[in-house]
Amino acid sequence: MASGPSLRDDISDVIVTEEQLDAVLDRLAASITADLAGCDPVLVGVLTGAFMFMADLVRRLDFPLQIEFMRARSYGEDTRAGELTIVMDLSCEIAGRHVLLVDDILDSGHTLAALARILQQRGAASVRTCCLLDKPARRAVAFEADYVGVRIPDRFVVGYGLDYAHHHRHLPFVGVLRPELYRDQHQESSQRHEVRSSDA
Repeated sequence: MASGPSLRDDISDVIVTEEQLDAVLDRLAASITADLAGCDPVLVGVLTGAFMFMADLVRRLDFPLQIEFMRARSYGEDTRAGELTIVMDLSCEIAGRHVLLVDDILDSGHTLAALARILQQRGAASVRTCCLLDKPARRAVAFEADYVGVRIPDRFVVGYGLDYAHHHRHLPFVGVLRPELYRDQHQESSQRHEVRSSDA
């Protein structure tokens, strides 16, 4: 069977390699273990972008925990913090529980800040946040994650859970998408993933 074009051809450069991801995951797992081991926390992955990161992270956590997922829809650059719809909610009560929100990328901060606030309002004992990638140049609200994997420049990245037009999500590294692939669709000013914009 003839091979088709490779998704890797769409990448201009790799900014977080597979080896670097392993090291980041080990570091984050050690910090999370130090803070949450013995608390029986609920780890909440923000779908869909966090699925690879979440899976690799929890396999490094050797203590009792519960795994849950949420999916949120936000409405673009004009969305104020807190204006989002929960598309898929938790299956458990979190009142009195320690919660760790896990997301793929933190840029404007709207979505992750709003989700953290929602969980606090539901009575969580504590809410911490963890993101693989942090894009501080895009921050629009005063919000920082408790655990950060890699701080990156303001470039359009895909791979390891992050997609463009539902593709590239399964690449095993984080790479910069070639600009000519998205400029024609007027997406160079913001990065969007599936049902929510990546303004986590």
